[in-house]
Amino acid sequence: MFAYVGCYTTPDRDGRGDGIHVYRLNRAGDQWTEVQHVGGLENPSLFTLRRDQSVLYSVHGGRTLLSAFSVDRVSGRLTLLNQMDCQGNNPVDSTLDPSERFLVVGNYGTGTVAVMPLEPDGRLAPVSQLVTLTGTPGPDPVHQTASHPHAVIFDPSGEYVIVPDKGFDKTFLFRFSAGRLEPASQASIAAKAGAAPRHTTFHPSLPILYVNNELDSTVTVFEWNAGRATQAQVVSTIPHGHDGRNTTAEIAASPCGRFLYVSNRGQDSVVLFRVTPGTGRLTYAGHTPTGGRRPRFFTLDPAAERLFVANQDSDDITGFRIDPATGVPESMGVVARTGSPSAISFVHAS
Repeated sequence: MFAYVGCYTTPDRDGRGDGIHVYRLNRAGDQWTEVQHVGGLENPSLFTLRRDQSVLYSVHGGRTLLSAFSVDRVSGRLTLLNQMDCQGNNPVDSTLDPSERFLVVGNYGTGTVAVMPLEPDGRLAPVSQLVTLTGTPGPDPVHQTASHPHAVIFDPSGEYVIVPDKGFDKTFLFRFSAGRLEPASQASIAAKAGAAPRHTTFHPSLPILYVNNELDSTVTVFEWNAGRATQAQVVSTIPHGHDGRNTTAEIAASPCGRFLYVSNRGQDSVVLFRVTPGTGRLTYAGHTPTGGRRPRFFTLDPAAERLFVANQDSDDITGFRIDPATGVPESMGVVARTGSPSAISFVHAS
């Protein structure tokens, strides 16, 4: 298996990295051997992969570009296909539609969502639609001065796009058809003032949507019904006794549907929630220190046997084995060191 790690590179992103690093993992996942360094890139961050893992897309934090790379699944090496302007500043996330003919991009800095057609070989084509998000900034004078979409994902049906907006305290809902976004009948969901919706994921089998809120360190549970979301629960990610500053970053559901994970920055941990069968409701079940500082990103490996954390401020990636019975991450220590890591994606070797 190969791991692709994106790193912030520029001073405006507090970057100490130098592009994308490609690693080959051993079977246990605790030894990462570098096989390629792709330099000359500014702030490559969250990645999106085609289903067949033949093409990898990268947004570039604080810039206006996306890049498309072909993936050699024998060697793991990346080859740049092309780059394209996304017509917005600071693209932070992208997602492929079910046909894989379009890439939807969230532009954090300019409060827009872009649709980019794709060529058959995966190359990016110019933006075909640009949607400006509308609303009222939240109360935080630093982080909520304008619209800041922080994620874009499709629902399991592939008909709807969900866009959490950190700046407007809203999660926007769009219908996607024939390569275009249109507001869903429920165009947005309001969050608590100052909550700052950041990232989102669906339960693997239940009609449940989870959104982690960055500034108030909570997770909101929504019941999902064909483009409509109804709030069912809000739970805190903060362990009892922690009174320092904290923000949430990443969220992921286990494929088995029994566990949900969220990263805390400040408290520097991965929080474990147990998921109630049938309802998708959450119960706080503990936290595991990440072994590094500011866990901006984490992901489960494809088998959901391990969890890997990108610790942005300590310049390292830490690994954890997942106890299959309890869901608790058990530390393997540092598996790789690289400047300001911000994203990790995995590809099976051919």
